[in-house]
Amino acid sequence: MSRKFKIGIDYGGTKIEGILLDEKGLQIERKRYSYEKNYLSGIETVKKLVDEFDKLSNQICRVGVGIPGFSSKETGLVTNANSMWLNDKPFKKDLEITLNRKVKLMNDANCFTLSEAVDGAGKDYQSIFGIIIGTGFGGALSFNKEIIEGANQIAGDWGHQPLPYPTKEEIETKINCPSMNCGRPLCAEQFMSGIGFKDIFNQKHNTNFSTEEIVQLDLDGDPRANLEISLYEDRMARLMAVMIGIFDPDAIILGGGMSNIDRLYKNIPSLIPKYTFSNKVITKVSKNFHGDSSGVRGAAWLWNNV
Repeated sequence: MSRKFKIGIDYGGTKIEGILLDEKGLQIERKRYSYEKNYLSGIETVKKLVDEFDKLSNQICRVGVGIPGFSSKETGLVTNANSMWLNDKPFKKDLEITLNRKVKLMNDANCFTLSEAVDGAGKDYQSIFGIIIGTGFGGALSFNKEIIEGANQIAGDWGHQPLPYPTKEEIETKINCPSMNCGRPLCAEQFMSGIGFKDIFNQKHNTNFSTEEIVQLDLDGDPRANLEISLYEDRMARLMAVMIGIFDPDAIILGGGMSNIDRLYKNIPSLIPKYTFSNKVITKVSKNFHGDSSGVRGAAWLWNNV
């Protein structure tokens, strides 16, 4: 039997990445290109990657694409994308016409979660809650190595839900959600995203540190940074407790820039039981396995059962 290949595309806000995998998940090639922030340039860049991978594999490959939003099953139009030029566009249809093949399209948090469920940090578990914590704060659910999208295609997408059990300090925090299409008070993303984390710290201390610099301050013993990360861990525990009460996953897998803070995996599990209505919590909280390639791998795995 001839070797079969599939292509994953991760559609980012400034770069589009592609990966070529064989049927066993072995990476054959991975490339990334910058593009102009407009609809046509994005489509042209996806085509460029797909053409290169088709040529390399000497076959017409199946293509999966992860986007920062979702493509409505009812209208075919993209909704809730923070790459604003995608919104209200028939992106899936236009890609299929351009690439001359069927394309699978899914939210990028779903792709991350699928990747980790299939052959990543969650491969030994049945139910997974995947979280991406970077410039945004998204989530997705997987059961038996398949994504649960839900009736509205937003299952697990908890980023713009309110922070549970807010403290007086959190209620009085005056920062805006980083997402342009939210605007809700106490939105979780404004506290949990990398941008929100640094904005809160800098507002408190009249500083101008990056997220990475604040994390390094903590490693160097700065009490301000230690306190802020401790507050961050408590907020995450509250949010995870809500999801455990609803979905009760075997494992919670973290991705994105904030997932590189090692102390989270020690401290958050011990905090979760404070907020969970259960006499025990055995849900594992783990760092992703595939790093920044997880989303693009997950896009390719959209064709896992085909």
